Amino acid sequence: MIEESRQRSKAYGLSEAEKPDFSPIGRPDLALLLDQNRILHTHAIPVMETLYEQIINTHNMVILTDVNGLIVHTLGDDDFLEKANRVALKPGVTWSEASKGTNAIGTAIAEQLPVQIHAHEHFLVANHFLTCSAAPILDHRGNVIGVLDVTGDQSSFHKHTMALVRMSAQMIENHLFLAAFQDAITLHFNTRPEFVGTLMEGIVSFSPSGKFLSANRTGLFQLGLPMSALQSHTFSSLFGLSITALFDHYRTAMPGLLNLCMPSGVRVYGRAQLHVANNAFHRSVELVRANAATEPEAHKPAVAGKTADNRTSQIARRMSGLRYLNTGDPQVAALIEKVNKVLGRDIPILIMGETGTGKELLAQAIHNDSPRASGPFVAVNCASIPETLIESELFGYEDGAFTGARKKGAVGKILQANGGTLFLDEIGDMPFSLQSRLLRVLQERMVTPLGSTKSITVNVELICATNRNLRDLITKGEFREDLYYRLNGLVVKLPPLRERTDMDIVVEKILIAESASERYTVAPEIMALFKLHNWPGNFRQLTNLLRTAIVMADQQHEIQHQHLPDDFLEDIELARASEQTDNTKWLVSSGANLEQVERSVIEKALASHGGNVSATARALGVSRNTIYRKIPLAK
Repeated sequence: MIEESRQRSKAYGLSEAEKPDFSPIGRPDLALLLDQNRILHTHAIPVMETLYEQIINTHNMVILTDVNGLIVHTLGDDDFLEKANRVALKPGVTWSEASKGTNAIGTAIAEQLPVQIHAHEHFLVANHFLTCSAAPILDHRGNVIGVLDVTGDQSSFHKHTMALVRMSAQMIENHLFLAAFQDAITLHFNTRPEFVGTLMEGIVSFSPSGKFLSANRTGLFQLGLPMSALQSHTFSSLFGLSITALFDHYRTAMPGLLNLCMPSGVRVYGRAQLHVANNAFHRSVELVRANAATEPEAHKPAVAGKTADNRTSQIARRMSGLRYLNTGDPQVAALIEKVNKVLGRDIPILIMGETGTGKELLAQAIHNDSPRASGPFVAVNCASIPETLIESELFGYEDGAFTGARKKGAVGKILQANGGTLFLDEIGDMPFSLQSRLLRVLQERMVTPLGSTKSITVNVELICATNRNLRDLITKGEFREDLYYRLNGLVVKLPPLRERTDMDIVVEKILIAESASERYTVAPEIMALFKLHNWPGNFRQLTNLLRTAIVMADQQHEIQHQHLPDDFLEDIELARASEQTDNTKWLVSSGANLEQVERSVIEKALASHGGNVSATARALGVSRNTIYRKIPLAK
């Protein structure tokens, strides 16, 4: 590849020993360049800052160029900038192959591939002191729109730099991709569930009706089809799930990852983002309306002056409010009663609970029932955002004053939530260095974006959640005590699934949501097993188990023993054996005879299997006749 690039350089009429033109374009042209690349520049800046933090003090600089190799923005070490100025590594200078010969930026554009050019591999002798690692940046159509590059002194060469550049370019591409499809259904997917939400995920967007729009590079690779072939596909044809069923999935009590099958037969896991306008969401809301027979307001005529879209969006909010989380468990009912008393009172709410208990679902329901329901609900998972990015994600940033006038680079999550609700999930994982800044925002109700001297007034309702003990973190010096007391206006704890008394209703709701138009039930003995299980994964675990069981049951429509996964059944047997051992020890120590011990064990086994004698006999390893003989009433 380098040899082919050198041949192209000679064809451009360049000489290895010549001193190239290093003069930048004029100020008016530079201003136009920045304006033409405003979107690229906006989404690249925070990634460049993060990349620079990883290579700081290594005699390197980070460079962003446009599609023609014109430098748009740079970040660099002071000790390297003097050397960089000798070869004009600054905004407004072009580094295309036609201008500078073989170099990482120009060759990456020519080859449309990541390129590393080290020392004498540069065509011009003047650039032999450099090592450059560059990766092209593609837009959502697959076209090169710029290049991300790290250039430094060749004596400070590191093999890992190329990997950092490629990962950073991919991050920029994903940001650009998501920004390009605001009114769309976007699926994040991978064959391995732990890769969903990481750089390894594929991203594909569809119109609100399900028509394919575009996919990122990882998405195209996993789908195994070129962009041209995908244009004729829909969400249903690619993933075997209708749009109706997709919306149904996200109305479940605790929607977990989707389990989808691609045309190739490969199964993938995914999470969809339903960023669609009200008119596009109308079809989904109509489905909600059909299930809202018990909601009198759902059938009232539209209030004068309100559009049908406003009415349907209000119905959708009510269908996901607090009352629909109240399924009969006393602990949840008491929690909801407390929350209702503070709605609209500007009292922060802190939700405690194990992973998978539905903390974000509760936060969304609180927002939907609050006076701020018509405003935005912005959720931030403090544990999933890299520590180097969370500050810019929360507070936003400005992109600098290259044209003489300040422009907004990106609006942070706090400002996005202005007038609505800000939900900070996993608040216990927020970096300690940012906690004081968050406290200041909450106290002053003002946000100052990174790189700005101007503070902006913000008005948000705050809900936080954590599965960690914040008091313990305070003792360890990992969480600010003053921030803790600012967050815990009302502290509520979601009970784990094993402590809830509404298992039957919860299971029924999940089955309705997961089985779409078909009706599935759970056999009584299986429901008894569900009530016996410890459920360490809570709703997320239960939802995934039922989704799999539905597939295994197929047309039988009743989930039975053979439809359950082996690991779940093994856990049940261990729990049952432990319980029976404990009960037997108690009976023996209390003076009970052998017949009483046997009878007690059989009665408990019958109860755990919903009275099913055959299932009880299999579990105990005895015949049905033994059960009947020991407990005649079992007949």
